[in-house]
Amino acid sequence: MNENDAIRKSVLESVENLPQSKLNAVPEGGGWSIMQILEHLYLMERSITKSFSVSLAGNEKKEVSPKPIEMTTDRSTKVDAPPFVIPGDSYISLDEMKKKLEQSRMDFIKVTGTASEEDLNQKSFRHPLFGDLSLKQWVPFVGLHEKRHLQQIEETKSRI
Repeated sequence: MNENDAIRKSVLESVENLPQSKLNAVPEGGGWSIMQILEHLYLMERSITKSFSVSLAGNEKKEVSPKPIEMTTDRSTKVDAPPFVIPGDSYISLDEMKKKLEQSRMDFIKVTGTASEEDLNQKSFRHPLFGDLSLKQWVPFVGLHEKRHLQQIEETKSRI
């Protein structure tokens, strides 16, 4: 989890000194604004937390082979976000978004902290690209996903 926290810190530091107008600006050529990227991270972490919790509560045990989740940071492979994690168009302040991200992280830490080593290895849920991921792999996936979008934030900063 320390790696996830370090990546989250880097994400927030990368946007800290940007004016609100830049945070909500749609980049030249289209795509998500920086604030929409942050909202996507929030929606994603919230969704993963919910699925993690459901998997923990269930009785199904299914060991799955490790997947190459480190590929998540490779932005040369375009991945379309599932509809439930696509950000909206409404204006959000950075302070409001930071609070949302802090809450989603606290919820994620709380849920993952209840998992036994056996649960982490023997329970899983589906990822749209990788297929079934063990709970153990979902924990670092959150950070790798944010690292991918940190790269997107840096690219977006150069286009606004």
